Amino acid sequence: QVQLVESGGGLVQPGGSLRLSCAASGSIFSIAAMGWHRQAPGKQRDLVARITRNGSTNYADAVKGRFTISRDNAKNMVYLQMNSLKPEDTAVYYCYAAGIRTMLGEYEYDRWGQGTQVNVSS
Repeated sequence: QVQLVESGGGLVQPGGSLRLSCAASGSIFSIAAMGWHRQAPGKQRDLVARITRNGSTNYADAVKGRFTISRDNAKNMVYLQMNSLKPEDTAVYYCYAAGIRTMLGEYEYDRWGQGTQVNVSS
């Protein structure tokens, strides 16, 4: 079964930077899309950024110009470089993978990581 594990969250001052990483493990042949969502207390989980296997990206308006998503297809990893962080970026960040094809040629349901906390505060 495919699993996702995030890392890189923490506490940072406004204007600072963090880099989140997410590793997908299991019997993976390919993953069509990977990305990040976030959920602040009392709010719904929203898309932050998404990247397809061929490198096409899209971002939430709130993070455009500040966040950059990238992926390493060979390692089944996705990254989120977050710059110029603001207090409103504080949330739990969740990695996800969609369109997962296994080595047996089967497709699995979308997978989510357990989340990593990002706190932006002075």
